[in-house]
Amino acid sequence: MALMISSPSVTLAIFVTVLLGLCTASFGSRGGRSIVGAWTDIGHVEANEEVQELGRYSVEEYNKEERASRRNDVVVGEKVGFAKVVEAKKQVVSGIKYCLKIWGTTRNGGYEMFDSVVVVKPWLHNSKQLLSFSTSRAAKHEQSSRAAEQVQVR
Repeated sequence: MALMISSPSVTLAIFVTVLLGLCTASFGSRGGRSIVGAWTDIGHVEANEEVQELGRYSVEEYNKEERASRRNDVVVGEKVGFAKVVEAKKQVVSGIKYCLKIWGTTRNGGYEMFDSVVVVKPWLHNSKQLLSFSTSRAAKHEQSSRAAEQVQVR
C-alpha cells in the first residue's frame, strides 16, 4: 500500500486534482459569482417589502431597548422613527444576516441615517434578532466634515 501512494503517477494525480480544485474555487470567486459567506447587495430596496419590514422591525426593537434602559426617565415619543431603508446587503450565515442603512426621524424632528444588523432564520417561525443599531458611521463622518468646513469658512 505504501508503494502505491509513493508512486510518481499517484502523487501526480493527487497534485493535479488539488490544483484543479484550487483553480476552480479561485475562478468561481471572480466570475461574478458570490463567495459563500460574502456580503451581497440587495437591489431596489425601496420597493422590497421584506427589506422595508426588516427596517421597521429594527427601529421598533431599538426603541423597545431604549425604553427598557430608561425605565424611570420621562421622555415623550420614540427616540427614532422609521422613514425607509435606503441600502441593504445580506450574508448567508446560520440564517440570513442583513446590513441595512435606514433613514429615520429623530425626536427633535430631524432626519438621520442609521446602520442596523438583523439576523433572520426563515426555518424558525418569525425568528428575527436585532444585533446592532447605531447612527451611521458614514453620516457621522459627513457631519464632522461639514462642521470642519464651517469652521474653516469663519
